[in-house]
Amino acid sequence: MIERIYILENVDPVVFYGVNNVNMQLIKTLFPKLRVVARGNVMKVIGDEDESELFLRKIREVEKYCEEYNSLSEEVILDIIKGKALTVVRQENLIIHGMNGKAIVARTENQQLLVKSFEENDLVFAIGPAGTGKTFVAIALAVRALKNKEVKKIILSRPAVEAGEKLGFLPGEMKDKLDPYLQPLYDALLDMIPGMKLKEYMENNIIQIAPLAYMRGRTLSDAVIILDEAQNTTTHQIKMFLTRLGMNAKMVVTGDITQIDLPSPASSGLLQALHILKGIKGIGKIEFNKKDIVRHKLVQRIVEAYDKFDKLSNKNNESFN
Repeated sequence: MIERIYILENVDPVVFYGVNNVNMQLIKTLFPKLRVVARGNVMKVIGDEDESELFLRKIREVEKYCEEYNSLSEEVILDIIKGKALTVVRQENLIIHGMNGKAIVARTENQQLLVKSFEENDLVFAIGPAGTGKTFVAIALAVRALKNKEVKKIILSRPAVEAGEKLGFLPGEMKDKLDPYLQPLYDALLDMIPGMKLKEYMENNIIQIAPLAYMRGRTLSDAVIILDEAQNTTTHQIKMFLTRLGMNAKMVVTGDITQIDLPSPASSGLLQALHILKGIKGIGKIEFNKKDIVRHKLVQRIVEAYDKFDKLSNKNNESFN
């Protein structure tokens, strides 16, 4: 009789063990000669040496599947442990599997171009209206790079610029005041990474979410860095951010130039950066449009209606001048 320890390193134990530990109960049933005790991410196995080795080998295979697909069913466990070939349907334009195994794919042509540009360039600008999935796809690419061990961390940032509200009137300390600006980034991550695992990543600074001002003075290496809502950066802020790029790092800058909340839209750092950096090798640019909107079908109609209104307003203003 020997005792062996196995540590789940790459998956959330909650997902691995299943609801009410049904997955773990099945695994124990399939290895009746062993005594298996699981607590947190640690499994203790007691029993015959050969049987224990088989158990550990199969558990590694199960964990690998769970890591890749972000889900685990009793059927999959049975097939892996019994040595049956898994039937896996490869989805076209797949980026990663999100929560509960949901396939996160590049759904539109421009989303697919963003994936390709990310693979080919170290800096990519993704510009377009709300709802086109530019930030969501960028975060999915960052999570994929982290899972594939291509980078050691993910850094997500946004400028804390008021869109009609004032920070001073929001309740709480500075973190509480800034969190509402960063919440869309948390939401995207929670679609892709189990809650316990995300908490672990953030506690260990593997995933960092911070306002743009916190980037000053840093060199960001071995990371995917994403700047969201970049249309609300000043010229000095975006220059500071872009020059944080370190070795073995990729940067994605997303923004919507029709939603600039700065006092003077002409002062947007994103607009200036797009002009200054045009044509530089190693920098990609994807322009999303209304056809890429993947939210509720009404969103596209709303965007089109506002575009029509703006054009009509500009035309009327010109006729008065």
